[in-house]
Amino acid sequence: PPPVQLIVQFLEQASKPSVNEQNQVQPPPDNKRNRILKLLALKVAAHLKWDLDVLEKSLSVPVLNMLLNELLCISKVPPGTKHVDVDLSSLPPTTAMAILLYNRWAIRTIVQSSFPVKQAKPGPPQLNVMNQMQQEKELTDNILKVLKEQAADSILVLEGALKLNKDLYVHTIRTLDLLAMEPGMVNGETESSTAGLKISAEEIQCQVCYDLGAIYFQQGATNAAVHENAKEKFFKTKELIAKNGSSSLHFTIDEERLAGYCQACGVLTSSSDDASQQATPYSQIHSCMKSGNYQDLVKIFLEDNLTLSLPVQFRQSVLRELFQKAQQGNDPLDEVCFKVCVCNTVCDVLQGRTIDIQFCQLFLKPSKEKIDFLLEVCSRSINLENTTEALKRKMASFLKNLCLGLEDLQLVFMISSHELFIKLLKDDERKLLIDQMRKRSPRINLCTKPVTSFYDIPASASVNIGQLEHQLILSVDPWRIRQILIELHGMTSERQFWTVSNKWEVPNVYGNVILGIKDNLTRDLVYILMAKGLHCCAIKDFVHAKQLFAACLELVTEFSPKLRQVMLNEMLLLDIYTHEAGAGVSGERPPSDLISRVRGYLEMRVPDIPLRQVIAEECVAFLLNWCENEYLTMQVPLPLVQTNPYVKLGQLLAATCKELPGPKESRRTAKDLWEVVVQICSVSNQHKRGNDGRVSLIKHRESTLGIMYRSELLSFIKKLREPLVLTTILSLFVKLHNVREDIVNDIAAEHISIWPSSIPNLQSVDFEAVAVTVKELVSYALTINANNHFWLIIQADIYFATNQYSAALHYYLQAGAVCSDFFNKMVPPDVYTDQVIKRMIKCCSLLNCHTQVAILCQFLREVDYKTAFKALQEQNSHDAMDSYYEYIWDVTILEYLTYLHHKRGETDKRQIAIKAIGQTELNASNPEEVLQLAAQRRKKKFLQAMAKLYF
Repeated sequence: PPPVQLIVQFLEQASKPSVNEQNQVQPPPDNKRNRILKLLALKVAAHLKWDLDVLEKSLSVPVLNMLLNELLCISKVPPGTKHVDVDLSSLPPTTAMAILLYNRWAIRTIVQSSFPVKQAKPGPPQLNVMNQMQQEKELTDNILKVLKEQAADSILVLEGALKLNKDLYVHTIRTLDLLAMEPGMVNGETESSTAGLKISAEEIQCQVCYDLGAIYFQQGATNAAVHENAKEKFFKTKELIAKNGSSSLHFTIDEERLAGYCQACGVLTSSSDDASQQATPYSQIHSCMKSGNYQDLVKIFLEDNLTLSLPVQFRQSVLRELFQKAQQGNDPLDEVCFKVCVCNTVCDVLQGRTIDIQFCQLFLKPSKEKIDFLLEVCSRSINLENTTEALKRKMASFLKNLCLGLEDLQLVFMISSHELFIKLLKDDERKLLIDQMRKRSPRINLCTKPVTSFYDIPASASVNIGQLEHQLILSVDPWRIRQILIELHGMTSERQFWTVSNKWEVPNVYGNVILGIKDNLTRDLVYILMAKGLHCCAIKDFVHAKQLFAACLELVTEFSPKLRQVMLNEMLLLDIYTHEAGAGVSGERPPSDLISRVRGYLEMRVPDIPLRQVIAEECVAFLLNWCENEYLTMQVPLPLVQTNPYVKLGQLLAATCKELPGPKESRRTAKDLWEVVVQICSVSNQHKRGNDGRVSLIKHRESTLGIMYRSELLSFIKKLREPLVLTTILSLFVKLHNVREDIVNDIAAEHISIWPSSIPNLQSVDFEAVAVTVKELVSYALTINANNHFWLIIQADIYFATNQYSAALHYYLQAGAVCSDFFNKMVPPDVYTDQVIKRMIKCCSLLNCHTQVAILCQFLREVDYKTAFKALQEQNSHDAMDSYYEYIWDVTILEYLTYLHHKRGETDKRQIAIKAIGQTELNASNPEEVLQLAAQRRKKKFLQAMAKLYF
C-alpha cells in the first residue's frame, strides 16, 4: 500500500480498544505492541519529511490529529501544557519543530474547513459503512471545534516562531529509533542541536507567514482590518520565495494561490503607495466604489474597452452592485449604471457576445444625451487604423441594428451622421438602411448628408461609368435600372453589366436560358431584374420583389414563353412567401385563387420549362399547412406523384393525417410513409479493395436509395407548421429511433402505435442520423408551438436518454404546467403517465434530490414504497429535505420518516414529520373525496415548487 495508508493502518491497530474479562470496553493499552505501531506510523511520516500538503490530502482530520499528538508526545512536550506558554527558543530544536508543525496544521485545518466541499456520490447504502462515516464526521467536528477555540493561541505560537532567528530540526527515522531505545542506551544525541532533518530559518518563516496569511485572510470576512495583517504576511512570503527560490523548500507553497491571495489583499486594503494603487485596475475600481468617485470608475471601464483586461464576470458584478445601490434610493446612480452598462455592452459586441437584457431595458427611453455617450464609447473602444475587419463588422452591425430599433428619426440621424458610422458602413449598406427607414416612415424624408442621393444625378453621357454602375447596384426601381442600362450600353458595347456585382445570383437552371438571349441590353436587364427580385425575396422585402418580378414578366412576355412561365412560377412562390409572412401568421386562410395557382403549378405539364425544386417543395408544404389533405390524397395526378418526390411525400403525409385516429386498416398508408422515410434514412454500403488486398465496407451517410436525401427531408419538414402533420412525422422518427436494438430509454410520442414495430434490414439504417433528426425536429416543433405538451415530453425524453437530467426535469415540468394552468388544475393522466413519473423519479435520484424522489413515488398509480424508503434513507440529499414534508400525503411514508428520524436522533426533523402526519385532512377515517382533495392540493404545491426550482 502507499506510505500514507500505512500510517492509517498502524494508528488504527494501535488505537483499537480492548475488552476486559467482564466484557467492558477499555481504552487501548499502553503496551509494547501499540508503542511500536505508533512509532512505525511516525517513521512513515518522517519518510515523507512531515510534508503537511501530502499528509492532509491523504489522511482524515482525526488520523492526522492522532499522528501529530504522538509526535508531540515523543518529542517530550508535556501533555496538557499550553503551547502559547512555552518559550520556543529554550526548547530542543526537534521539540520546537513538533509544536510548530502541530499549530501550523491546526491553522491550516481551520482555513480548509471554511472552503465549500463537493460531496462525493455515495454508493449503495450499507449500514456499517454509514455508521462509520457518521462517527468519523462527528469526531472531525469535535476536533475542529477544539481547534477553533484554540485558534488564537495557535496564531500567537506561530507569530512567536517568526521571531526565532535560528534553524530547527524535524525528526527522521534515525532520531525516532534513538528515542525508542531504553533510557540507558541514549547518549544524549537527540537533545543536541544537530539531530534530525535541518529546516532553515528562512524556510520556517516562509511557511509560517503563508499559513498566518491564510488564517488572517479568512478572519477578514468578519473583521476587515485583519486584511492588512494578511497582506503583510503574504507579501513577506512572496519576498522569501523570490530570495531563496521555491525549489529549495522542503515544504511546497502553491504559488498560484499565493498570487491570488496577494491580488485580493491588494484590492481589499488601502495603501499609501500610489504606485501599488495604480498597478491593477481592480484596486482602482474598488477604490472608486468605496469613495463614490463614479466619474473615474466610468473612465476606467471606458479605457478597458480598448485593452479588454477586465473579465466579463467582474464587469457584470460591478454593474450588479451599482444597480443594487441605485435601487436602495440613490437616484444619481441611475446615470452611472447606464454608462457602465453601455461600456459593458460595447465590450460584449466587440468580443462577439450577445447584448445583455439590461442594456435593452435602459434604452427603452433613449435620449440625445444617451446617444451621445453611446457614440463616444463606440468611438473610443475601437482603433480603426489598427483593428481587424471582423471587429469593424461587429461594430457596424451593432450601430445598424441600433438605428433600426429607434423610433425617433432625429436620434437615428445622430447615429447615421456620426463619423464612426460613416467610416464603418459602406455606401450601399447606408443606402439600404436609409431605404428601410424610409419605408417604415414614408412621410418623413430621412435624407442624411453623408449618404449621397444618387437619384439626383442627371442621366447624361458625361456621367462617369463607375457612378452609373454604383447606382445600378443600389437601385431597386425597375424603370430606373432600365434607364441606367440604356445609358451604360450607349457609352460602351463591350461590357457585360450583369457581372457588375458578385451579389447578383440567379439559379443555374435560369441562368443558362437568360444568358442565351442574344440582345445584350435585354440579357443584362432580365438577369439583373431577376437577381434583384430573388435577393429581395431572400431578405423578405416582398414589395420591391413584386415590382421587379412584374417588370421582368412584362419584358420577357414579348419574346420568350419559356421565361414567361419561369417568372409566373417565381411570382407564385413570392405570393406564397408574402401570405405566410403576413396574413398566414395570424391564421387567416389563403385566398382560393392562390390555392388554385399552387395546384396548377403542381399539375403543370409544359415541356422544357426550367423548374426550381424549391417551388415544388414550398407548394406541397403550403397545401399541408392549410390542410388541403383531400386534394393531396385523392386529386393529385398519379404521374406527378411518381416523378416529384415532394408530392409523393406530401400525399403520404396527408393520407396518414387524414385517417388519424382511424381503424387498424388505415395503417396501410402509415406503413407506406414509414417505408419511404426508412429508405431515406438508410445508408448505402459499398465494398472497396484496399492496397493490401482486403475488402473494406464504406458507408455513405447521405443515401441515394430514397426518394430524396435526409437533409432535403429535414429542410422540407422545417417548412411545415400544421400541428397534426408535425406530430405525425415526429412520431414516425421517434418510433424509428426506438426500433434500434441497443436503445436503453425509449422516447414517447403521440400516435406512435400506428407505425410498424420492426425493420427487416436493421443494419442499413443510420440510427445516428435518426437521433440527430429527432432532436432537430422537436426543437423546430417547439418554435412553432412551445406549449404543446406532447412535444415537450419528447424533448424531455431526449434529454433523459442523453443523461441530461436537470434539463429533462425542466421539460417534464413544463409539459405538466402548460396543460394544467401552472398546476392549478390536475395534470391529465395521459401527460403524466407512470413512465413519465418514473423518469422524473430517476432524474431526481441521480441529482441527489432524494426527498423529491419520495414525494414523486406517491404520484404513481401504485405508490412505490420501496423506492421512497430507500431514497429517504439517504443522508446526502441536495434538495430542501424536511421543508418538503408538507407535500407528503401518504401516511405510510410519513410514519417511516418519523421512525427514521427517531432512530437517527434527529429530534427537530422528527417533529416536522409528526406535525405533517397530524393534519386532520390526512386522517384515514376521512371520506375518499377529502383524502383525494388533500393529495391534489399537495401535488399542486409540490409541482409549483419544483417548477420554480427548475424553470
